[in-house]
Amino acid sequence: METIFSKIIRHEIPAEIVFQDELVTAFRDISPQAPTHILIVPNKLIPTINDVTVQDEATLGHMVTVAAKIAKQEGVDESGYRLIMNCNSDAGQEVFHIHMHLLGGKKLGNIV
Repeated sequence: METIFSKIIRHEIPAEIVFQDELVTAFRDISPQAPTHILIVPNKLIPTINDVTVQDEATLGHMVTVAAKIAKQEGVDESGYRLIMNCNSDAGQEVFHIHMHLLGGKKLGNIV
């Protein structure tokens, strides 16, 4: 299954990539919901959180540590930031390649 994120990972379509290694790619969202809005995606296509396996645990952990590194780079680590992952349509997942949203740079409202 091919997604727009797969093409970004392979540099086939333009995106402002802020981090990439052998496990994950991070790039700025094209419709930012906050001053800092970056998507962190595994390079391996995993459609939803429901499709994550034990073999993917290291990659998902790496996504979190990369998020912390990017938050520091972006200057939002001290003021605060939010990490969000949506699973399936009712939760708002639009691209079926798991991804983590890193949002920051302003006071974010309560969601719970």
